[in-house]
Amino acid sequence: MHVVVMGAGVIGTTAAWYLLQNGHQVTVIDRQHASAQETSFANGGQISACHATPWANADTPGHILKWLGREEAPLLVRIRFDPQLFAWGLRFLRNCTDARARINLEKALRVAIYSRDCLRDLRTELGLDYDHSERGILHICRDERELASVAAATDQMQQFGLNRRTVTAEECYEIEPALRQSTAPIVGGSYTPDDESGDARKFTELLTQYCIDRGVTFKFNTRITGITHDQGKITAVQTDEGEVKADAYLVCLGSYSPLLLKPLGINLPVYPCKGYSISIDTTGHNGAPQTALIDDSVKMVYSRLGAQLRVAGTAELDGYNLRMPPRRKQLIVNKALELFPNSGDRDSIEFWAGLRPVTPDSAPILGGTKYGNLYVNTGHGTLGWTMSCGSAKAIADLISNRNPDIPLTGLGIERFKRTLL
Repeated sequence: MHVVVMGAGVIGTTAAWYLLQNGHQVTVIDRQHASAQETSFANGGQISACHATPWANADTPGHILKWLGREEAPLLVRIRFDPQLFAWGLRFLRNCTDARARINLEKALRVAIYSRDCLRDLRTELGLDYDHSERGILHICRDERELASVAAATDQMQQFGLNRRTVTAEECYEIEPALRQSTAPIVGGSYTPDDESGDARKFTELLTQYCIDRGVTFKFNTRITGITHDQGKITAVQTDEGEVKADAYLVCLGSYSPLLLKPLGINLPVYPCKGYSISIDTTGHNGAPQTALIDDSVKMVYSRLGAQLRVAGTAELDGYNLRMPPRRKQLIVNKALELFPNSGDRDSIEFWAGLRPVTPDSAPILGGTKYGNLYVNTGHGTLGWTMSCGSAKAIADLISNRNPDIPLTGLGIERFKRTLL
């Protein structure tokens, strides 16, 4: 078949690769001049199955109320008239129970663990070098209450097959000696030795070139203006460079997927969640970590990418804008230097913001639609890099009329049609 993939981030590019491996002709369309120029450009850099805990859980509503109006809040909801956010929020609140959180955790881990394996296989097959590290991920806790929560999450994830264990404060320092320079209190945490880190943009750029060398067509600087259909099937993608016809169509447009699909009568419950990152040049400094870390108390992650320390975090629900208020930017810098005061050159810090496509249940949307030849692969939230290879291979197999290696039960768009919320 000829398959059109819409979007050339890490999600769309990996999908293109696996579709190619299944024997299809593939065309990728993206409005940017190259791949990985938006959400995949400067994210947290972690392959973190351990970070699959759903945002929607029993504790979240209380946290949101406590953080309302606080510019320094880890999760900031900017209140304004936004029907898309209101509808998404109702679904989100419905998932804020222990029972639903457990179901949603299993779905996310199912994809994340599988994807981690797929990435390793692909890296070995192609010899990809994208500043990756296989030192695991350390999750640190700043107080006993947070440690108890992490311990409970660790136990639950172990039940779903994740190799994760709790660690003492001293073990945290042994795993990452740079923490000994920190002024932040650390009481313990958890460690996931099979998780990884690496530069998502570099990976995507390398894989793009492999795709091109093997015959995939990338139409960059091409804006998608609509999709036409007839008798229950998609007939073409309309762009500012003309229409593109194919046998099957795959939407991998992250937060922008709902905007494209709404005119087709497909209401995709995906909302953009803005995240910030900074990149610090570590040259000449010895205080940057080598192990990837998660500091959930401030919703931040740390990854060593070659000579840079990537620090990413916070969550902001504020529509599709990419503005970076000075106080939010400074929050990232302050927390990073609190944890690693000798990590790098403060004058070298580069700022970035991207929109993460979040679903109400923190699981991606993988599968078909009411149109027989239209598929979606989106809604990965903060775990797009983590889930990219696995979700791509699974959707490529589905499009190819093959049985995916993992069940896609509970991951399709139909799960949101069962109830008004």
